[in-house]
Amino acid sequence: MNVKENLTTIQQQIQAATEKGQQQTELNVIAVTKYVTMERAKEAYDAGLRHFGENRVEGFLEKKDKLPDDVTMHFIGSLQSRKVKDVINQVDYFHGLDRMKIAKEIDKRADHTIRCFVQVNVSGESSKHGIELSEVNDFIQDLAQYEHIEVVGLMTMAPLTDDEDYIHQLFKSLKNKRDEIKALNLTHAPCTELSMGMSNDFHIAAEEGASFVRIGTKLVGKEE
Repeated sequence: MNVKENLTTIQQQIQAATEKGQQQTELNVIAVTKYVTMERAKEAYDAGLRHFGENRVEGFLEKKDKLPDDVTMHFIGSLQSRKVKDVINQVDYFHGLDRMKIAKEIDKRADHTIRCFVQVNVSGESSKHGIELSEVNDFIQDLAQYEHIEVVGLMTMAPLTDDEDYIHQLFKSLKNKRDEIKALNLTHAPCTELSMGMSNDFHIAAEEGASFVRIGTKLVGKEE
């Protein structure tokens, strides 16, 4: 496992996909390090990566503490209300806002504006977190009451499937919804970003205009 070689391969695939999709969006690769050691995370840093993602509070705080100060830290996925206070002021981006209860807790605990992605369950799978596409507009409008929340974009997770046409459709639907929210020119929700695509489908996300892809196994492997 060589992170630098993996990153080079991924970047080549991303470039090909963005050219195919004629996308002009700057795409940031988030190294999802939840399954690897601190040493592997540092290898990713040495390879040139500056965006890191975790979905467990303990792992997030460890990486935040031990990685250099110039990294951007992303908390990805569901966050329990009782743990918001432990982590939210260390977060650069939160990719998992899908409940008003969490929004209220973030607003209560944050000492600065928190850049959030609203998590959308585009596929409708019962096993996935996120609100439905039809709920996005009202949910984001309701977030205007919380001064410490800025909705920078939308996030989704596609199902594990070999049906690439279906994944294209899901990502396209999220992009269309992002464009719709962006066009509202909401002060609290500029909604310019798209967080979508993981190890199995980041190339499709790149083609459909993602601005953040979240890659774990294909980039840093899985050690634990």
